[in-house]
Amino acid sequence: MMLIINICKEQLHYFEFVKPIGNILSRNNIEFITKHYKELTFEDVRKSKRIIICGTSLKDNEFLENEKLFEWLLIYDRPLLGICGGIELIGKVFGGKIKNKQEIGLNEIDFEKPFLGLKEKNKVYQLHNFYVDISNVKDIEIYSRSYFNIPQAIKHKSKPIYGVLFHPEVRNKGLVEEFCKL
Repeated sequence: MMLIINICKEQLHYFEFVKPIGNILSRNNIEFITKHYKELTFEDVRKSKRIIICGTSLKDNEFLENEKLFEWLLIYDRPLLGICGGIELIGKVFGGKIKNKQEIGLNEIDFEKPFLGLKEKNKVYQLHNFYVDISNVKDIEIYSRSYFNIPQAIKHKSKPIYGVLFHPEVRNKGLVEEFCKL
């Protein structure tokens, strides 16, 4: 079973950031459950075959104050995709630093290597005030950067843990579908 993790503080934001991921999964006949991160149990994580940590709005950063609730990421060894806030959590748990840099809108980024179906130049939708600096994190590799040299797509070197700072549910739905095939 696929597990979708909602990190939104405001219930209304679910419809913009979480529900579109569920819609992609439903269209592909993938069974899933959605849980808010504060209601998540270790049993939920243990039973999942894959996990997607969805993004949230620009002003919603409460999840970053609850990093300890995500320490299970260090031992999780099945496919996981962190979107926007999800990549921030992945990077932070693995030792990265959260930094300020706003990027909003449709922008083109280059992929240094193929990444979940994306390669070379792609237009992506960005909506974030923060990013994670992983320059000192040895276990994570960067696959794409923005014009400002900010990591946009990452993968753990030895685990199937992926992260994107942009929102694939807006313009790059195929990335989510490729992740589901892992």
